[in-house]
Amino acid sequence: EFVETGGGLVQPGGSLRLSCAASGFDFSIYSMAWYRQTQGEERELLAGITSDGQTKYADSVKGRFTISRDNGRNTAYLQMNTLRPEDTAVYYCNMRPASAQWGQGTRVTVSS
Repeated sequence: EFVETGGGLVQPGGSLRLSCAASGFDFSIYSMAWYRQTQGEERELLAGITSDGQTKYADSVKGRFTISRDNGRNTAYLQMNTLRPEDTAVYYCNMRPASAQWGQGTRVTVSS
């Protein structure tokens, strides 16, 4: 199970930190990732982190977003800086590759 929190309304240029509480599996041995989806579009992979902390980012968020994890808390994070209106979406976390089970996501709206 994945429970995403931390979304909300933020002005362009602002920041948010998303959290993902994971349960039901051995979090520490799986790669994790953050994804987002806007209405009518396919889910987009944004950032991934391996079990030992190596990270990779989509070009659309590279340099602005940072993925991290706390294996002791079974939690993944996404620090989002310099947010843009086009970052408006529902954000999800999952394994990488993704499992079939998705959480409800957390909505991020970037607007003035």
